[in-house]
Amino acid sequence: MKGKSDPIDAYAAATAVASGRATGVPKTRDGIVEAVRALRVPRRSAVKARTQAINQARQLVITAPEELRAQLRGLPARELAAVCARFRPSDLASPLGATKAALRILSRRILALSEEIADLDVELKALTAQTAPTLMNRMGVGPDVAGQLLATAGDNPDRLRSEAAFAHLCGVAPIPASSGRRDRHRLNRGGDRAANHALHTIALSRMRWDERTRSYVDRRTAQGLSKKDIMRCLKRHIAREIYHALINDLQARDPATKAPTTADLAKAA
Repeated sequence: MKGKSDPIDAYAAATAVASGRATGVPKTRDGIVEAVRALRVPRRSAVKARTQAINQARQLVITAPEELRAQLRGLPARELAAVCARFRPSDLASPLGATKAALRILSRRILALSEEIADLDVELKALTAQTAPTLMNRMGVGPDVAGQLLATAGDNPDRLRSEAAFAHLCGVAPIPASSGRRDRHRLNRGGDRAANHALHTIALSRMRWDERTRSYVDRRTAQGLSKKDIMRCLKRHIAREIYHALINDLQARDPATKAPTTADLAKAA
């Protein structure tokens, strides 16, 4: 069958399994990494809801009566929420009273969501530090980034045959895009985009704070590479480093786990 559609994909997957060509190992979802993934779900929705509430509050400030707008103009989000949460509107039939009431509701929502996010961050930081100490010690890797990379790899990252397989999973494996005498690669738009974003965050952090990365960027810029190409190269290098950190942490949790050997890679190929 040729073409691209859900039925065709399903048929191709079924035939691959039936013929034995499909050798991928699924995530086990029975360990602490699955717990990290589960806790990240409410955190992600809470962050999204808080951002939406902050934007709505700022829009209300813009359209508020002048006396209220002058009081709240330019306040940071946290201070704006703290001030508006203390409002005591009296006349809801007036624009001023109704705006104060709306701002109080949104501000209390922002503060509640911030507290919820902070509580989840404490739990996630403890879990990620316990699960992946090697990963957490890498430059630019915090609890949020580590949690996403752990969720992408799963409780059994050894299911990934090599660091190249992990790079493909994260969408940072280079895609050949050469033409004529021009030899180049382009960005990979596939893979797990959340994991790709996590690697992007690490790269941005290192480009700002890590001297070796800054020297690398300067050298590659002098060679004529664009910022996108440099970022692509950086993310590929970081994926290799992250993969080995994940395997090391897995071996620390389960000493019986063996990292993929050269023979394993040749067999998989």
